[in-house]
Amino acid sequence: MNPLRSIRWPYAVIAVVAVVAAAFGLLRPQLIQTSAASSAQQKKPGATATIKQNPPPALFSDAAITPLSKQVAAQHKKADALFAQWKAQHGTTRDDKAFAAWAARQVPAPPSVKARTAELHQVQQLAKTRTAAGKKAATWLELYGKKDIWKLYLHDQRELIPAAQGTSEKAQLKSALKLAKTISDQLAARDKQPAPFVLDPTLRPDKHIKPGAKGPYSYPSRHAARAAAAVTLLSSLAPHRAEDYQWMQDEVVYSRVYMAGHVPSDILAGTLLGDLIGDYERAVAGN
Repeated sequence: MNPLRSIRWPYAVIAVVAVVAAAFGLLRPQLIQTSAASSAQQKKPGATATIKQNPPPALFSDAAITPLSKQVAAQHKKADALFAQWKAQHGTTRDDKAFAAWAARQVPAPPSVKARTAELHQVQQLAKTRTAAGKKAATWLELYGKKDIWKLYLHDQRELIPAAQGTSEKAQLKSALKLAKTISDQLAARDKQPAPFVLDPTLRPDKHIKPGAKGPYSYPSRHAARAAAAVTLLSSLAPHRAEDYQWMQDEVVYSRVYMAGHVPSDILAGTLLGDLIGDYERAVAGN
């Protein structure tokens, strides 16, 4: 074997490794930047940034939302009385599973077919009054009324309080919204009440309901449950802003009737459920 070859080979390998290492050194900052950019693209913007990108249009007038607002407000007193019974038996210890089962039992059974048909007629009459501005407002409220509005409100408050307190309140709101979705979904699947636009597809031609479709189901309203849970909780955290929260809740739930996503009884059932959840979150957090 040629001794020169046995010496040159290691040096050749070292030279190649050196070139690769140098190239990687040059590329590494670019790779890191590309990876960071990719992560930033994948990460969803927060509620504040999302709404900032799509601020609200002119919303519904007080005259429009007031009739349903009065019915919604009545659910809070009913929820407070019911929750007092839970608290007397269970105290303020968190037990989400037991509470969810109990809260579901407090939501009344859906109205009779006759009563729901009468409510459908109300929605059909309201649909005749729709305007381009009203549709725009309802679309925005439907999109952001589930979670983002309430997260934005809480974010504004967190700017003024200690970080630890803000983190705790954020967790409370997240828990309340999650419970509202979980329980309302379970009840909807159990009671199987078709949404107004399913019963009358002309109310929402954009939904493309297939003939014979049974769902989506609308009793109780998930939007109403989440809004009520958030408002009850947020109002305890910032009482001076309670009227603002209540106004937004009224806007959200009215929009759901306006666009035939729900009849009023769906809204009231969801509101009662959400108020119970808000009371529960307040109690276990010591608010």
